[in-house]
Amino acid sequence: MIPESYFEAMDDRRFKPTSHASGAWHRDEQHFSPLGGLVVHALDRHRAAAPDDGLVLARISYDILGRLALDECEIEVETVRPGRTIQLLEAVVRIADRPVVRARAWYLARLDTAEVAGGPADRLTPPGALAPWPMSEVWSGGYIASLDVRPVAPPRPGRTTAWISTPLELVAGVPVSPLASYLALVDTANGIAVRQPPGAWMFPNVDLTVHLHRQPHGTWTGLDTTVTFGPSGQGLTSTVLHDVDGPVGQAQQILTVRPQPGT
Repeated sequence: MIPESYFEAMDDRRFKPTSHASGAWHRDEQHFSPLGGLVVHALDRHRAAAPDDGLVLARISYDILGRLALDECEIEVETVRPGRTIQLLEAVVRIADRPVVRARAWYLARLDTAEVAGGPADRLTPPGALAPWPMSEVWSGGYIASLDVRPVAPPRPGRTTAWISTPLELVAGVPVSPLASYLALVDTANGIAVRQPPGAWMFPNVDLTVHLHRQPHGTWTGLDTTVTFGPSGQGLTSTVLHDVDGPVGQAQQILTVRPQPGT
């Protein structure tokens, strides 16, 4: 039986993806979204080995260095910049001893700034009031098939706002933080507002950068997404991130845009 999770833990640093993690472009590759959440889980474990300093993750940037084979991966974490109020960590994901993802995460002090808090506060229509959208009609792969997708309005080319959730565990039988579970769904943004049919055009992202001004909570990840294609092979997926209480930050993904071979 396939575990009801995206990964199984082999030990503290090694993880085996299940078929639920298979990618949208190729079934023998991992979709980056759950792997992005797994990296945050590894960062959480690294920080848990030290005394609680009260810092929170404010930015994480991932660079995808190569093919993400649907094989066992190893994640190594190191502290690049230690500090009591600001800290920088780096995680490297390896598959078959080859680095395939490099991530850097800034952690900042948690302080009471409610008195001066401000910014856009528009909430999305709650997911419970919306109908599911079968995203697997557009994309293949185990990861997409595992999702509960609730568009706020009918998806349009280059523009969609939707809630994403999953009934699966990130790591089988292992508790993970709400933030790791939330970020495990963010990379889905590049697939909810496609500008061109993926059977005719390829537009994979080679990075993902997330900035957070508030820590998200709940089991739904809200994606208010715009996709832009430039005239020379580059594209950009820009997303305002939400939880049920409103915006929590932003995500950016740079795309390499190219026609599918034979089209």
